[in-house]
Amino acid sequence: MGIWMDHSAAHLMELKGDTLITSIVTCKFTHEEKEHSLGKSEHLMHNKEQHEQAEYYKKIAAIIRDCKEVVLFGPTTAKNELVNFIKDDHHFSGIKIEVKHADKMTANQQHAFVKNHFAHSIN
Repeated sequence: MGIWMDHSAAHLMELKGDTLITSIVTCKFTHEEKEHSLGKSEHLMHNKEQHEQAEYYKKIAAIIRDCKEVVLFGPTTAKNELVNFIKDDHHFSGIKIEVKHADKMTANQQHAFVKNHFAHSIN
């Protein structure tokens, strides 16, 4: 599985033969949510952001758990934060997880990246 992600959305691309099955997981902590929480208190905003990010990573981790190999890529540190989130969980010990930096990409660029990555990892 290939996952292009930042802190707001993860584009999950599962390679089945030559076909990519794509789904999107989003973080509930939006810019509007941040503005609303910040208006109340900065402490509340940070707590809410941490809670929502943890929920976002849990959703992605639940999907990764069924994979044999995963490449995480994207422009932010979200991919590294996800790896740190799951690193101590033994459910992920048998999964090969690679992390690669990538800029913002169109859906077609993401698909090409995943296909290319797994074509090279097979050879």
